[in-house]
Amino acid sequence: MTLAVKTWALAHLLANGNLADVLLFGGFLVWSVLVFRAARARDRLQPPPALPTRPAALLVCVAAGTLAWAAFAFWAHAALIGVRPFGGA
Repeated sequence: MTLAVKTWALAHLLANGNLADVLLFGGFLVWSVLVFRAARARDRLQPPPALPTRPAALLVCVAAGTLAWAAFAFWAHAALIGVRPFGGA
């Protein structure tokens, strides 16, 4: 999760350069770096328990996440933010 937030924040920092964007996305980037560091330190103290593997649940989760991302990236981002991430009219 934090890797996704880092990637998202960095991409938005590279695309947008005004002060409000730097404060917003820079804050998210700093937060995700600190959360990742804290999680790594916690895991070194006590490793997390192994999660049960359920391939069907994993596939449903990946499919739902991909559909949600596509809906936001291709429709909702333009409707809510006013910018089309992938261009177009």
